Amino acid sequence: MTAPVPHPGPFGPLWLLLSPIGRVSREPYWLALALTWVLFMIPVAIWARTVEVVEGRDMASYLGDFINANPLMPFMLIAFQWVELALVIKRLQDRGLSGLLAILVFMPYLNILFVIGLGFVPGTPGPNAYGPWPNGRWARPK
Repeated sequence: MTAPVPHPGPFGPLWLLLSPIGRVSREPYWLALALTWVLFMIPVAIWARTVEVVEGRDMASYLGDFINANPLMPFMLIAFQWVELALVIKRLQDRGLSGLLAILVFMPYLNILFVIGLGFVPGTPGPNAYGPWPNGRWARPK
């Protein structure tokens, strides 16, 4: 089997946020996660200013009101989850692990620890099976 070769083309924000192919080091991982969390929290903060807190009302009903008040929220949740998955897959590949472990993102409570933990563990130095260097994508040999 021949080694992967660098993929020609620009590496930019769209690759970082949308593509699950390649490797990403800790710094871009944290920056991209912070960006997506901030962008996700802006509509939540705007909505939270309009909410009247009623004693005895459970949090699930507030969440239902939020989703009903913002019809784009389901699409925002899907987009946020895709970006998170793409980042986690690339971070796992930087560690030399399979991207299939990203399924842990869907487990409640464990997902937060998993996503944060990936940001602290250093990547594999040098080339690995998922690319020749971090912060890059590759083209599989034909």
